[in-house]
Amino acid sequence: MRRLQARHYTFLGLAVVITVTMLLNIRLDTRVSPYTRALHDYIESLPPGSVLMVSFDHEASSLPEIRPIARSVLRHAFRKGHRLIGVSLLAEGTLIGYRLMQETAAEYGRQYGSDYVYLGFRPQYIAAILAMGESIRDTYPRDYLGRPYDQFELLRSVENYDDVAAVLSIADGSLTTHWMEYGQARYGVVVLGAVTAAMATTYDPYLASAQMHAMMAGLRGAAEYEKLIGIGGGGARGMLAQSSAHLYVILLIVLGNVAYFVRRREGRRD
Repeated sequence: MRRLQARHYTFLGLAVVITVTMLLNIRLDTRVSPYTRALHDYIESLPPGSVLMVSFDHEASSLPEIRPIARSVLRHAFRKGHRLIGVSLLAEGTLIGYRLMQETAAEYGRQYGSDYVYLGFRPQYIAAILAMGESIRDTYPRDYLGRPYDQFELLRSVENYDDVAAVLSIADGSLTTHWMEYGQARYGVVVLGAVTAAMATTYDPYLASAQMHAMMAGLRGAAEYEKLIGIGGGGARGMLAQSSAHLYVILLIVLGNVAYFVRRREGRRD
């Protein structure tokens, strides 16, 4: 059996720190950023029954970060009584989006067809965005499950973006920019963003120019949103694990530097 090396103890220590922290269920006081509050306030200000289009523009690899982000916003929308139309600009996000909407709707007793409908994926995302600006019915003649568009009570009153209060793009890349460049610029649709932390700075210029109305970003954004709606979830737990890991790494850096200077001093004495 190979002997454990320093890196093995390092990772073992990280596992212990995160496990103990999660078991203690420490609550972090998260300060809500203006961008996250703006997203919350916009959805909060809409009258019950408003139609929101939720676009799952992400890949499966980002699910650990995307899931808490999406669940927090979906919970808020369903709790407020809004009606949701789900789509996807990436094939990978299609099934993930459907399951997230289905699971969250079940928490609030929302019914498929009247409270939410999932239309799914259409190839060529730019063409799909432009086509929905003219007619969502023509772009998606059937829903994700293959049933006719006009079969659903929710969709009978929705023709294009004029009947949608906003588009919420849940993304791990740059696809949200297409909603602004083609949906917002051409059809005037309100674009909201819920993106991974790595993409947050990409959208700062769009927020500054008001092309994007509001945005939440990363696990921190999810934790902030959960605080605003008063519902705990994966964002707060993820931030707790992340914060404890960061403190552990900082401690290792400090100990490593202390050990280095101690050995250096002992070497000079010798």
